[in-house]
Amino acid sequence: MCAAFRSHLKQPLVEAKTLNDAWSMDFLSDALSYGRRVRILIVMDDANREALAAYVDYSICADKVIQVLQQLELEKGLPLSIRTDNGPEFISKKLAKWCEKKQIEQKFIQPRKPMQNGYNERLNRTYREDVLDAYFFDSLEQLRILSDKWLDTYNSKHPHRSMKGLTPNQKRLLLTENAMKKEELIANNL
Repeated sequence: MCAAFRSHLKQPLVEAKTLNDAWSMDFLSDALSYGRRVRILIVMDDANREALAAYVDYSICADKVIQVLQQLELEKGLPLSIRTDNGPEFISKKLAKWCEKKQIEQKFIQPRKPMQNGYNERLNRTYREDVLDAYFFDSLEQLRILSDKWLDTYNSKHPHRSMKGLTPNQKRLLLTENAMKKEELIANNL
């Protein structure tokens, strides 16, 4: 099915139950202190609300999106699906081919319906409040350093009511333990 058609189908926001089941991606934009525009690619694992990446650059094309996903593949593995809006970087043929090769289902929200990617919208707001609205940046490097520090802080010290007060890192541990117990049960029943 072509990306243009898929982008108009409503995709329900289903709660991911396991790590790497579903990821969400979105872009934020801002400017350095002297006016130069920057973009930030935010990637999260929906199951534990972990911020996986906050990649910052002057522009981010489909090739750079793929590079970020390739780096995450080395660190975390890859998801079964990725939810995005219909931005040109996300509906590109390059990304579609890469996702197909990696057996990742692309899920597109409907145009002008950002809450269909609600987990990522909430993460975007937190990133904007904690980083973009809190500081002036004179360079891309300053924003990258603060973004990396924010990732660590958010994942280790930001509890979520929707996860009974657990941080993303704590939820990751819990989901990992549950997956191991499930595998053990299955192995014992064979």
